[in-house]
Amino acid sequence: MADGKLSAAAQPILPGATIGIFGGGQLGRMTAMAARGMGYRILVLDPDPACPARFVVDGCIEAGWDDSREAANLARGCDVITLEIEQISAASMAAAANFAPVRPGGAMLAIIQDRVEQKDWLRRNGFPIGDYRAVHSLDDVREAVEALGGRCFCKSATGGYDGRGQGKVGFNAGASREQEVQAAWAALGEGAGVVEKAVDLEREISVLVARSPTGEVKVYPAAWNHHEEQILAWSVMPAPLSDAMAAEARQIAEAIADTFQLEGILAVELFCTKDGKLLVNELAPRPHNSYHASERACPTSQFEQLVRAVCCLPLGEVEVVQPAAIANLLGDLWLDENGAARQPHFDAALAVPGVRLHLYEKLRPRKGRKMGHLSAIGKTPDQAVKAVLQAKALM
Repeated sequence: MADGKLSAAAQPILPGATIGIFGGGQLGRMTAMAARGMGYRILVLDPDPACPARFVVDGCIEAGWDDSREAANLARGCDVITLEIEQISAASMAAAANFAPVRPGGAMLAIIQDRVEQKDWLRRNGFPIGDYRAVHSLDDVREAVEALGGRCFCKSATGGYDGRGQGKVGFNAGASREQEVQAAWAALGEGAGVVEKAVDLEREISVLVARSPTGEVKVYPAAWNHHEEQILAWSVMPAPLSDAMAAEARQIAEAIADTFQLEGILAVELFCTKDGKLLVNELAPRPHNSYHASERACPTSQFEQLVRAVCCLPLGEVEVVQPAAIANLLGDLWLDENGAARQPHFDAALAVPGVRLHLYEKLRPRKGRKMGHLSAIGKTPDQAVKAVLQAKALM
């Protein structure tokens, strides 16, 4: 600024103020815990009366993502609003913005909420992405699969995560192409979606970038992510990348954040192809499962960094001071082979040196539901992964 002063929009929001969060899931819970440790009060809005954040916040409004009246009520009691889930309606974002800054903002969220618009935005702005087609009908899916070579992933335009709202074509030798296409269309909910050409993967990584309203930016080292049945199984920081590829991944993430004029944090999921290319997969404008390890690996966790960013505080340091890995704990661990409830052996897991347990206080375990995670440190990324997987196996 010409006078050397911060604009009103970039004034620090200091401890003692109240932060509102759209979403009270595990990401909102862990953000709230970091914020409370810094002296902030926390209010959340979530449709689930037993959401994980309820147990650690000052107040919880039970309302849907499209309830603009309650979104406004949330914002009336807050100094700033952020989010932990992308499903917030445009009307709710706008209603909240009438009473408090909403970071990240509604324009950015509208682009990211729709996978077709997100892909189109990335392509328009020159970011590297794989081949894709937008689809709106079964015939569109057939034509897209044919045009893209037969091996494809099909994803619903909105909603869906951890494999939900997704289908695959060209991966089941026991099914015909038409059977797979019809199954993929059904997985999309017979609605709009995107068909992506399968790429020859070396590994999947993510890069988390934080940007405050002052324009300060911090980019975390990349995390390497391993998925099983389209759900993140484990992740480790730092990812085993060449210096050149690590720098390119950082540059892509920072450029996306700058183009959006991000206020908050953004996870950029990337494919590393076997021919040495980086392709953007998806964007998440919130804390990300793959950066839970930042609580162990970095001076500043992703949750504290989100608080710093949206409150216009100086951003924290993000270098990896010790390699760390996480392994997700799904509801399957709480169920025996017959579906009856069982208690995981947490004590056995915690006997592994360097391992910590993080549970989300979700009351209803079910197959595929993220109930918590284990974290571990090591002298190398490989040691951290081995420790956390050993602990998980003992459960």
